[in-house]
Amino acid sequence: MKLTIDHKSHVPLHIQAEQLLRTLISDPEYAGGKLLPNEVDLAKQLAISRTTIRQALNKLVYEGLLIRKKGIGTKVAMKSVSSRSNNWLSFSQEMNARGIPIKNFELHLSWVLPPEEVANFFEVNTDKKILKLERLRGRPEEPFVYFISYFHPRVGLTGEEDFKRPLYDILEKDHLVIATLSKEEISAKSADKFIASKLEIEAGSPVLFRKRFVFDQGDRPIEYNLGYYKADAFIYTNESRRA
Repeated sequence: MKLTIDHKSHVPLHIQAEQLLRTLISDPEYAGGKLLPNEVDLAKQLAISRTTIRQALNKLVYEGLLIRKKGIGTKVAMKSVSSRSNNWLSFSQEMNARGIPIKNFELHLSWVLPPEEVANFFEVNTDKKILKLERLRGRPEEPFVYFISYFHPRVGLTGEEDFKRPLYDILEKDHLVIATLSKEEISAKSADKFIASKLEIEAGSPVLFRKRFVFDQGDRPIEYNLGYYKADAFIYTNESRRA
């Protein structure tokens, strides 16, 4: 795409640059994840100062249309994924209902001794191993959430299941365990080095942290789930109706 600005126009240069950038980021090539030209190249092509082009870029970053990553560059921001708390499903079911394609970037299964908090929730001993499932998931273009799930031994998961299927579909159809109740805690956290490396963000960047406690029809605990979401890729919404 040829980039030009009308230097004789009465429209300020930074406004023209902003309008040009809005057109540029709608191009499928850049919408698909390609990095935008850097400030130096853009300023040179448009024959304007770096301060002017930076002003235009900052406006789009502020609006959430662009993302800047230090040492990498600037690219179009993916549309935020939202989740509603009044009708919970497994992540796969929820995203499928919204028409959002999801990719598993990583999937790890292991038998581990439960952390004390998990053991207390399940009311099991800390010396009895339980199944742990870790998944890095997101849009086909990039990951935006890292999940860690622990399962009560009672549900009967063996680790041989096809975890590319929706989790609660596996529990219900393969093990006759129906997830009925979810209790959640949501907070903001800073990404440590491990989570930052998984989500491809800088350590210390903000993430949305969701802790989910899942129960069966008899209000017995079946899953302890931790979710770390990219702050710029996920919106959590809550809806309440007064009785």
